[in-house]
Amino acid sequence: MEHLIVIATCSLNQWALDFEGNLERILESIRIAKEKGATLRVGPELEITGYGCFDHFLEGDTYLHSWEMLGKVLQSEETRNILLDIGMPVAHKNVKYNCRVIIYNGKVLLIRPKLFLANDGNYRELRYFSAWSPARYVEEFHLPRIIRNITGQSTVPIGDAVISTIDTCVGVEMCEELFTPNSPNISMGLDGVEIITNSSGSHHELRKLYRRIEMIKEATLKNGGVYLYANQQGCDGDRLYYDGCALIAVNGQIVAQGSQFSLKDVEVVTATIDIEDVRSYRCISSRGMQAVNTPKYQRIEVPMALSQLQLNKKILIRPTKPIKEFYHTPEQEITMGPACWLWDYLRRSKSSGYFLPLSGGIDSCATATIVHSMCRLIVEAAENGVINDARRIAGETKNSDYIPKDPREFANRVFHTCYMGTENSSKETRERAKNLADAIGSYHIDFNMDDIVTSMQALFKLVTNKVPKFRVHGGSNVENLALQNIQSRLRMVLAYLFAQLMPWVRNRDGSLLVLGSANVDECLRGYLTKYDCSSADINPIGSISKKDLCRFITYARDEFNIPVLDGFLTAIPTAELEPITHDYVQGDEADMGMTYDELSTFGKLRKIERCGPFSMFLKLVHDWGSELNPTQVAEKVKKFFFYYSINRHKMTTLTPSYHAEAYSPDDNRFDLRPFLYNAAWSWQFKKVDSLVIEFEKED
Repeated sequence: MEHLIVIATCSLNQWALDFEGNLERILESIRIAKEKGATLRVGPELEITGYGCFDHFLEGDTYLHSWEMLGKVLQSEETRNILLDIGMPVAHKNVKYNCRVIIYNGKVLLIRPKLFLANDGNYRELRYFSAWSPARYVEEFHLPRIIRNITGQSTVPIGDAVISTIDTCVGVEMCEELFTPNSPNISMGLDGVEIITNSSGSHHELRKLYRRIEMIKEATLKNGGVYLYANQQGCDGDRLYYDGCALIAVNGQIVAQGSQFSLKDVEVVTATIDIEDVRSYRCISSRGMQAVNTPKYQRIEVPMALSQLQLNKKILIRPTKPIKEFYHTPEQEITMGPACWLWDYLRRSKSSGYFLPLSGGIDSCATATIVHSMCRLIVEAAENGVINDARRIAGETKNSDYIPKDPREFANRVFHTCYMGTENSSKETRERAKNLADAIGSYHIDFNMDDIVTSMQALFKLVTNKVPKFRVHGGSNVENLALQNIQSRLRMVLAYLFAQLMPWVRNRDGSLLVLGSANVDECLRGYLTKYDCSSADINPIGSISKKDLCRFITYARDEFNIPVLDGFLTAIPTAELEPITHDYVQGDEADMGMTYDELSTFGKLRKIERCGPFSMFLKLVHDWGSELNPTQVAEKVKKFFFYYSINRHKMTTLTPSYHAEAYSPDDNRFDLRPFLYNAAWSWQFKKVDSLVIEFEKED
């Protein structure tokens, strides 16, 4: 039985700069791993500091406190007799690295810096860290005095080395390294490394998990071996939600998988593996030919066997069998990901709840339904560690025995909705908002704001002696837009007024966070008023397309048994900012001059496939050629780029949004493009027009 080993990986809900809280969660994961019989435990990337410290990684304090926390881990009796792979930043020779620190029984065995840094999309690791180079290079690291006094060591190896135990060999791979073409796991496996750990800070995006799991399986499919994947889980203080899903793979098959979305702060996944299975799997002649010519890694010897505890028959019976990996549908991902993010944000911001302007349209409906999902998750997890936060946010005292048992009852305590009507609002949207609030249990208020709008118009008339008119009353486009924007911006002001004072009205402490509800397609097109209800504290749907939101609402209608959601699905999207007449009803897609499906396509081509106007036209003239002629395709492409460019400035003030889609136009972290363009795109559009002429000649 000495070839059987229990290994552990974990998902931790770490929080940037929450050193004591992060330490507590690390120690708890080690306790759980040992209780399950594990002799090797790996945690998420930069778990001591939290991954999302950003420019705090440039501060000396961050490194000092990291060593202080590592010292506490080294001194803890709970960390004995288990090989630990822990993440923290390390400064070596005045250069900062993203590192794993391998420790055993109060000693530091190895500091392994990251070789390839994530530096695109949401990630800017090269801003804070340097990549270790070259591969397999190792030198001495001089430990700080605080660690020397604990371990008695002066120096330890730092670099690209592996750990050799009595019975196997363990190597380290870090997050982005898995996604590179020539991943370190290839050369480590060929050099006889049998167990590879991967600590990650990987965020959730819709439909992304499949790629991650396939790459983890692939890492050991050709080469054999055991692969442990650990990930951050939760909101680390920014737009990203790290979606956990710790994994263990053996010889290309998943044997253990953690949850992707959870309110647990600590989740440990273990498996019992037979190391002889790896050795048998690797008995391939062609692999041996490559292995003998592979450059060698320095091995750091540690006098322990990972299989040494396996004589305890109560802990181990048999190796863990392969399982079929599990994936959520995109609708389920929207149900759970933003809901978990909202809960982390709410409990850590010390706010008293959320406030949402509920318009009766599908976007604010989707936001409200996500909050309802949050309340459902809290009720389900009330016995599993979220109870203290739930009691505090619900307004209960420390000695209260309150337990949230009904999502509607809990929502009434923490979720406030408001319908702000005007003379342009319809009876149908008001009723939909009220019915949805009733269905999910939010504390709902309803009022007309015509007097406030009229007073603004009166002020303008007093100052200018001019009276602007809506287009349907003979006004110009400029007047029409200004009159719409008055209503939109006043709603933002009123939302913050009520968010600050509603807890006081209900004899409670604190204030509410205002939720936004602009979807990713509207942001991309700039179809929103700057500083209107799109301006809020956070926005759970700001990176989700209209198409996906509709699918989510359809799913939630059935899963949550909320029949009133049907009315939102069939309603025509409209801002209701212009007067309704017998022959005119304002519609979003008509206003924009393009459909939401077309916007999603434009967004993916612009961001994910990196297309400018010319290359976008070339792709779409073929994709849409069966329905549209080249002139029509060109007009749509040019219209998109015109409105995208004149509205790009709005993205600089965009409400922080849950990141769920790879074509998000969020300027603040993800989509780094100019906000002042030549909206004529003169040369680009000329190229498109010349190609249209050529295509139509051929026809």
